[in-house]
Amino acid sequence: MLSQMTSGEVRQLRRKRFLSELYDFPEGIMPIGRLDEKSEGLLLMTTDGKLSDTINSSGIEKEYLVQLDGLISSQELKKMSEGISIGIFGTKYITKPCIVRFLEIAPTLPDAHSSLRIGRHRPTSWISITLREGKFRQIRKMTAAVGFPTVRLIRIRIGKINMATMITGEVIPTTLNLESI
Repeated sequence: MLSQMTSGEVRQLRRKRFLSELYDFPEGIMPIGRLDEKSEGLLLMTTDGKLSDTINSSGIEKEYLVQLDGLISSQELKKMSEGISIGIFGTKYITKPCIVRFLEIAPTLPDAHSSLRIGRHRPTSWISITLREGKFRQIRKMTAAVGFPTVRLIRIRIGKINMATMITGEVIPTTLNLESI
């Protein structure tokens, strides 16, 4: 599912799903931040553009569970946590320091979509990454830069708000403000 309400295209080459399929959202609602098509997890929505911009630019923590292709070592985790060079639209960018932890036990999650081909060729490992920024496909680029491509990416927390016991596709209406995040 794409983290946008609808497509501006009348005709699509392949069927894509959009957020508008999940719920009867109010007019003018937009996602706060985005998840790429192959990513999963928590997505906050608002009709307040200023709130969305503030959350995206204020350095609020976003935590992700990341399944990697291969068994990552503490050396690569340290490189990512200190900041690593990635490309953003053709320009080199050094990521800000972040929190990266190896997960000894794989998280309990719903099964991944079959198109992800997880674990078909090599063993995988799980890490947690907590960022205060969010560049285009940043986590995927960070893990690839240390030689461990991301095979599954799930955002589990934005600020104080986490997925807790939510189920896939669930929408929970709430009132958002900076104090609640």
